[in-house]
Amino acid sequence: MTGADDPASGPASGPASGPASVPASGLALVPAARDWRAPFPIDVRLTLSVHRRGGGDPAYRVDAAGAVWRTSLTPEGPASLRVLPARGAIIMSTAWGPGADWLLETLPDMLGGRDERAVFRPGHSLVRELAARHTGLRIGRSHRAMEALVPAVLEQKVLGLEAHRAWHTLMYRYGTPAPGPAPRGMRVVPPARVWARIPSWEWHRAGVEAVRTRTIAAAAQVAGRMEEVAGLEAEEASRRLRAIPGIGVWTAAEIMQRAAGDPDAVSVGDYHLPKAVGWALAGRTVDDEGMLELLAPYAGHRYRVTRLIELSGIRPPRRGPRLPVRDYRNF
Repeated sequence: MTGADDPASGPASGPASGPASVPASGLALVPAARDWRAPFPIDVRLTLSVHRRGGGDPAYRVDAAGAVWRTSLTPEGPASLRVLPARGAIIMSTAWGPGADWLLETLPDMLGGRDERAVFRPGHSLVRELAARHTGLRIGRSHRAMEALVPAVLEQKVLGLEAHRAWHTLMYRYGTPAPGPAPRGMRVVPPARVWARIPSWEWHRAGVEAVRTRTIAAAAQVAGRMEEVAGLEAEEASRRLRAIPGIGVWTAAEIMQRAAGDPDAVSVGDYHLPKAVGWALAGRTVDDEGMLELLAPYAGHRYRVTRLIELSGIRPPRRGPRLPVRDYRNF
């Protein structure tokens, strides 16, 4: 189970729109490359893994060489990116497509080049141990809010498996082929105008009920303002995101973590997170209020702490049966 936000309201999706398509001749196959000397250790796979939405995510893959592949719809157009694990301080990357140069230019931000981890001073012994274990973990920013918003909304109030199934279905139906020699099946997220016009029956086929579809459609109508949040102060950015009906504190935090690299954005409202934080830091399960109390000493880095706890795998003992996987397509 993922996050829970307020129900959305507003008009239903607009007229039908078929899948976006890009002819093969329009895909820029000539690669652009960049070797970036990182100023500190970076674990490429760990840092970028927050963008992965389930196994076989059409927008995220890891190849046999350990390189991370990501696709993005940049302001310059679609692009594919391949980033190799760091070799010393050098991180080598290659990109294809109209947005290749934009992706390479913003690569340091994506990998946490502006993450001020050096000022993080964990007091709890476990947090110190986890920080030392994951010295290469950085909080990066993609600068692409809609690419973080859509899957975050899909994850509201449902199990991860349900959300990932919907994301995969919609990406294969409406995404465009990844430029260049990307792994088979990779797709680029569709533009906002396509999200805004997906008909209700296609959402239903993907297993997404009306509340979440209205939220995504409403955000897509003001996508330009959504994309600006990565450059705003955290409080103002969260307020702008939460002005969309159906986007609450949890969803806004999930977007800010990825698009803006906010190391303090706590996913309040998450089903599992308070239990994990409480068990790790206090040896007991807590609710959202209790979690925020435990995280208070880490103001400015609260998301960093929750990320480290998630990576640790520390959880309270499981009691009771697992929640069932629902399929809205049968409703």
